[in-house]
Amino acid sequence: MFNAIVNAFKVPDLRKKILFTLAIVVLYRIGAHIPAPGVDVYAIAEVAANNAALGLLNLFTGGALEQMSIFALGIMPYITASIIMQLLKAAIPTLDKMSKEEAGRRKITQITRYMTMGIALVEAIGMLWIFRDGVINIPGVAWLTPLLIVGTLLVGTALIMWMAELITQRGIGNGMSMMIFSSIVAMFIPVILEAFSRNVLAGDIWANVSMIGTLIFAMLIVIFVVIYIEEGQRRIPVQYAKRVVGRRVMGGSGTYIPLKVNGANVIPMIFASAILTIPAQLAQMMPQVNWMQEVAMFASGPMMLDPDLLMALPWYAGWGNWLITFILIVFFAYFYTALVFNPIDISDNLRKQGGFIPGIRPGQNTTRYIEKTMNRIVLPGALFLGTIAVGTSILFSITGNAMFMQFGGTSIIIMVGVSLETMRQIESQLKMRNYDGFFNKGKS
Repeated sequence: MFNAIVNAFKVPDLRKKILFTLAIVVLYRIGAHIPAPGVDVYAIAEVAANNAALGLLNLFTGGALEQMSIFALGIMPYITASIIMQLLKAAIPTLDKMSKEEAGRRKITQITRYMTMGIALVEAIGMLWIFRDGVINIPGVAWLTPLLIVGTLLVGTALIMWMAELITQRGIGNGMSMMIFSSIVAMFIPVILEAFSRNVLAGDIWANVSMIGTLIFAMLIVIFVVIYIEEGQRRIPVQYAKRVVGRRVMGGSGTYIPLKVNGANVIPMIFASAILTIPAQLAQMMPQVNWMQEVAMFASGPMMLDPDLLMALPWYAGWGNWLITFILIVFFAYFYTALVFNPIDISDNLRKQGGFIPGIRPGQNTTRYIEKTMNRIVLPGALFLGTIAVGTSILFSITGNAMFMQFGGTSIIIMVGVSLETMRQIESQLKMRNYDGFFNKGKS
């Protein structure tokens, strides 16, 4: 592994991409600690500490939400807009046709950006309403401070969106995933120290040992299983017919189509988490609407309760959240895989290149075979993601340990998935230049 890191920095082009990605992440983390103008940071922190529903949102912003920083909205508006555009592409044939052309993809990207800013405007107004006690109004011009705060949050969202796209285009990894990854990692150590100090003040030293030991043990198991599933794939054999081109005999070789067990990677977890935070946000913006509170409690479950309040309820009180989470993850696993993996295109490409799957006739039979195989492969991966996410939430409900919620299955899968995907990109770059990568056993 260390040889691979050294080799990565030996390649000038790859070194620039890695350093560029790190620089963007550092800028993002700096912005997460710059408060928006016209806010009382201490009052904002007090409101956030007394609001358990903001815990998951604060995790995905890397602590920017509890400080009402310029990046308080995080990457979630961009993710939500991307989800909406993906759904529209599946429902509107014109958008699907546009996505297959370069000019059309640029147009869709532009629409996604505008949609992101619209969603960010709604969330900024809602956040201003939630943290209204921490707003310092300018004397004589009461409307100027809220306008300034909302404008700052919108600019911050635009900057995050721009930085995420820069990472995707010029850096290493997917920009949205890297932003969430850096936010989760940034919150990891502070949360552990806070839990440790709380138990020390309470005089319960053994609680620290058991809590941290249990968390580390659970994390190691989840990491091992995640890596095992992420590396699993089904290989469909492909044979190419021999053909004569000039004086050369082309083809006749065999290869395979790799179908990953978890082809959607961490995208279903991110999409499901983004959707599940919406009821909690709406409930905080409309505290007087009783039916909205009930919907949020059913959909968001443990996110709406402090650990002390949760322990007073039956451990199965969050069953609605578990059910919705599981269904959303399975749905988005199939949905996203269907978007990025088109059996018709693969079948056509095989036919044009003279390839075929042994025992399967070219054309529609090949398409149906690939589609049927892909559907079977996606199911265990989707069930695995849903089980990990719901399992840690159940542990949180039983133990009341907030660390299982903040750094449970969802967070670990996102961190491990993003790390593996980034390592694969570095690996492919190293292989192109005859260097050994992370997954090679040989020496450079």
